[in-house]
Amino acid sequence: MITCKKTYTDIPWAHRQHRHDGHCALIHGHNWGITITFGCHTPDENGFVVDFGKLKFLKHWINEHLDHACVFSEEDPLREALTKVGGVAVWKPYVVKNCSCEGMAVHLFEVFSGLVRDAFGGRVFITAIEVVEDSKNSATYAAPVTAMPR
Repeated sequence: MITCKKTYTDIPWAHRQHRHDGHCALIHGHNWGITITFGCHTPDENGFVVDFGKLKFLKHWINEHLDHACVFSEEDPLREALTKVGGVAVWKPYVVKNCSCEGMAVHLFEVFSGLVRDAFGGRVFITAIEVVEDSKNSATYAAPVTAMPR
């Protein structure tokens, strides 16, 4: 297997850790980064795992769903009440299972894996997603080795 990485940085989004017993329970924002590790068994005609110029669909997805969004965990008991105040003029809500750094790594792996498989006809796959919170904290979700195509 051959791998390469693409990083998207300075993506502003907010979140709230509703179960946290400290200040992270408040809505707060970070400048996030996402690093995607791509893999393949056979490079393309240029010798690339993936042509970075053909990943505009990922940047578009990030801009549409995460840029200046407020990411909520689906179980947040205040999610609906908060997003009603001001509506879409104030909020760009994005709901995931778990809005922690770790939860976002898993979520983005699930979303991006399908997009990449479709875009490259199954030749390219994602092996890992790293999500970085303000360049200080990060979490990585890596595909189980048994789940990677042969």
